[in-house]
Amino acid sequence: MASPIRPADNLTKELQVLTDTVFIQSLSVDTVIGVYDWEKKIQQTLLFDIEMTTDIAAAAASDDLADTLDYEAVSNRVIEHVKNARVELLETLIEQVAQIILVEFGVKQVALTVHKPGAVKAAKSVGLQIVRRAD
Repeated sequence: MASPIRPADNLTKELQVLTDTVFIQSLSVDTVIGVYDWEKKIQQTLLFDIEMTTDIAAAAASDDLADTLDYEAVSNRVIEHVKNARVELLETLIEQVAQIILVEFGVKQVALTVHKPGAVKAAKSVGLQIVRRAD
């Protein structure tokens, strides 16, 4: 007779199929972006919400930063790119940021939201949301 599955065994099996997400919320970056002449003369603040699908098992087992998806490194890279990018559209910028995260940090999937507060006077913020997967 087979032994019954204990609750802990079942939980372990369920945990193995779940997805791990590392997130960065409201990453603030000042940059020049926009299609209007006045926008090209000022810095505007963009806010990024970043969710990265990755496997945290190695980091959890080793307790070593080298085995993690380093959210500080991701944040610094996004800030560097956004500050130096000279694009007009959020669409262009968000695609560039997604590709940087997928390629340079090896994540499986990235979900990005970029907010442009103050772009529409009657709205708290406007922006875009995208999800991209690695090939």
